[in-house]
Amino acid sequence: MILITGGLGFIGTHTARALLDLGESVVLVQRRAPEVPAPLAGEGEGRLVVERADITDRAALLALGDRHKITGIVHLAGSMPWPVGAHEPVEGVEKSVASLLNVFHAATEWQVSRLGLASTIGVYGGVEAPSPLAEDLPLTMSAGHPIPTFKKIGELMAGHLAETAGLEVVNLRIGAIWGPLGHARSPFFLLPQLVHAAVQGAVQGAVQGAAPDPTSPAWGAHAGDGGDLCYVKDCGRAIALLQTAERLRHRTYNVATGRMTTNGEVAAAIRRAVPGADVELREGRDPAGPGRDLCLDVTRLREDTGFEPAYDTGSGIADYVSWLRAGNAR
Repeated sequence: MILITGGLGFIGTHTARALLDLGESVVLVQRRAPEVPAPLAGEGEGRLVVERADITDRAALLALGDRHKITGIVHLAGSMPWPVGAHEPVEGVEKSVASLLNVFHAATEWQVSRLGLASTIGVYGGVEAPSPLAEDLPLTMSAGHPIPTFKKIGELMAGHLAETAGLEVVNLRIGAIWGPLGHARSPFFLLPQLVHAAVQGAVQGAVQGAAPDPTSPAWGAHAGDGGDLCYVKDCGRAIALLQTAERLRHRTYNVATGRMTTNGEVAAAIRRAVPGADVELREGRDPAGPGRDLCLDVTRLREDTGFEPAYDTGSGIADYVSWLRAGNAR
């Protein structure tokens, strides 16, 4: 069985679905009271197990290995003191590092075949290189946000423990992910806000009336801005393929589409999926934005797993709109 921390979350649910579709059985670990989402309902007995445990509690996490034969781990649960202010600073860092170390303890005690460790596209912040960005680019020692800060820490720890403890650890540098079960607004890109607003019939007011977020590259709603936007079902399948591949030649993989998607392309796809939607964007690019395309090189992912996205912008938005219209908007 493959254990997924954060297994009932946004990416976790779709990763679990993809693993089940590949014939694997999964144990999903969630800190809060579990509620199995619709994409995972109706699985046969023993293929899907949901456990409630706090991964900062090492004993509780290790006890899962007494109840299940766990052969692999995908660690997607939050491992950074975020949101800022949720904990006293030192305590927050302590919890973050402890949870990550507990997962490594579990991996070594259970002798799992592979540990997939969620990282982020944000680790490339400050890298002065043209897109697409490849995994072997040297990263900066600083980060402008807590998420990439702690993901860099995790990657460094993973490298050390992979060598010293004999673990196969795979860093998953996940791009901008969107789709069913995701938040209606992202602080990093505009797509979810536009789709939700279109379904609610108020795109123009939602964009023009939104409070500007100066930390977001989507601020300003310019048609020429965008990024490497990956539909969550593709993201889950990519992670599942990396977790189950017979052999991987690298420790770090970008999980993304490998192409730039602009807000203008998103708007056009929304108009096709929601006829009459009035999506108003500013022309060109935000002068306060990064001023360059940002996408990830997914050559390693393709070569080692055969992954190709099943959804382009148009088909992904159509699928997402159908899901929201089925009563899943929040």
